[in-house]
Amino acid sequence: PAFEERVVINESAARALGWEDPVGRQLWRDHHRMHNPETGEVTVKEGPVGGPVIVGVVADFHFQSLRQPIEPLAINPLAQFQRYTDGSGYLLVRIASGEVQGALGFLEEKWRELAPEQPFEFSFLDEEIERQYQTETRLLQALGLFSALAIFIACLGLFGLVSFMAEARTKEIGIRKVLGASTTHITTLLAKDFVKLVIAAHLISWPLAYFALCWWLQNFAYRIDLGSWIFLLCGGVTLVIALATVGGRAVRAALANPVEALRYE
Repeated sequence: PAFEERVVINESAARALGWEDPVGRQLWRDHHRMHNPETGEVTVKEGPVGGPVIVGVVADFHFQSLRQPIEPLAINPLAQFQRYTDGSGYLLVRIASGEVQGALGFLEEKWRELAPEQPFEFSFLDEEIERQYQTETRLLQALGLFSALAIFIACLGLFGLVSFMAEARTKEIGIRKVLGASTTHITTLLAKDFVKLVIAAHLISWPLAYFALCWWLQNFAYRIDLGSWIFLLCGGVTLVIALATVGGRAVRAALANPVEALRYE
């Protein structure tokens, strides 16, 4: 091209074009739109016209949310971009840490000189990226809060149930201790029924959790694999919490003096 139009594409664009070595090849467009930054005049020419020459290929990188796959991308120099548009767009500036306020003041001053009729608007890239996943962040916070609340309520229920069982089996525990049963044996006797309940709850909840996670991950083009270790880890943690809740009360019942339980028998 007369004005040496150049462009850099990503690997996805090279694959979409079907070119193994696209460097040096020219792209074609179905119409030609030129903008004069000085006069503001825009001219449009219909029909196939020569486009930019590919001068490089960059590795694929995410420039959108992870909900979308990486799409073909062409990167134009700023001066070239202004020839084909009305000049509007985004200017990316890397700012050193600790120099944010000074850099923003400098940029605003220069902006007022170049485009006093346009408002100076800016945003930070990390905030824009975080905003893309704001829904997921809020969902994670809500799930964490309700999960903690559910675990707390479940622990209260387990503690109340094991206390009731210990009271109901006070005489049995006293007789077993008189006959030589150890504290470990009595604690295991009281806790094993609850362990069975926790394991049964896991067997019911794991398939439901798996299908729910698979359904949620379908919103993303790139997603993790749901390995069995995730469910085993969660099951192990909940089992430890249940044993800590039940075990404390069971040990207390096992350490009680059997004489108190059998005094009036």
